[in-house]
Amino acid sequence: MNYLVFQLQAPFSAWGETAVGEFRPTANYPSESALLGLLAAALGMRREEEDAHAALHRGYSFAIGVLASGCLLRDYHTAQVPGRVSLKNLPHNSRRDELNLPKIDLNTILSTRDYRQGAANMIAVQAHDGAPYALDDLAQVLAKPRFTLYLGRKACPPALPLNPQIIAAENSHTALYNYRQELVKRSGETIPEFERIVWGEGIESGTIHDLEVVRKDRVLSREHWQFGDRIEYVALKPQGGQ
Repeated sequence: MNYLVFQLQAPFSAWGETAVGEFRPTANYPSESALLGLLAAALGMRREEEDAHAALHRGYSFAIGVLASGCLLRDYHTAQVPGRVSLKNLPHNSRRDELNLPKIDLNTILSTRDYRQGAANMIAVQAHDGAPYALDDLAQVLAKPRFTLYLGRKACPPALPLNPQIIAAENSHTALYNYRQELVKRSGETIPEFERIVWGEGIESGTIHDLEVVRKDRVLSREHWQFGDRIEYVALKPQGGQ
């Protein structure tokens, strides 16, 4: 079976979890919704194209090889926003429009935003029957994306090219392992072993899970930013490809 495998590394990344109030947490590794959003951005898909996003969700499953979960960085964030009354009957299609008001009409909101510093992950993608794009096509757009790619937030661009490769393997674990081994061979650099491998339903894992967790990252509506629960499987300290 063929898998599309690529890398995600950045000084900062933010994989949003359920936000409560002014607190914006991050997971230790990418969410399914973030990976689907990354593919959509590479393809040039706009947020309001609900049918296209739904087809991506149905068409692919993911496994994540966590090389380094990074360190937590917590940012105290302030921003100016106008009140709803001040914006009434005024155009505000951009951030500049929102702030183009007298200062007396602007309020300050406070929030705490979490980031991961120095995280590194490798992603394996498996296509299902009826997937809207071939894995080769996805590899091409990840190498030359139509929209700018970022790892969770716009302040988190990738530090390295995604280096997408099509790898034939019996399962996603082996595909991730072979991709890592090839990078070690080509670069001559030391690349850490996987801390864990994580996967969802619909992908051949090739390994036994130690944990089952529930994540609220199943895309219900990209335009309205609605997500549902799904089961995720975690293998801790996995060994070489199986």
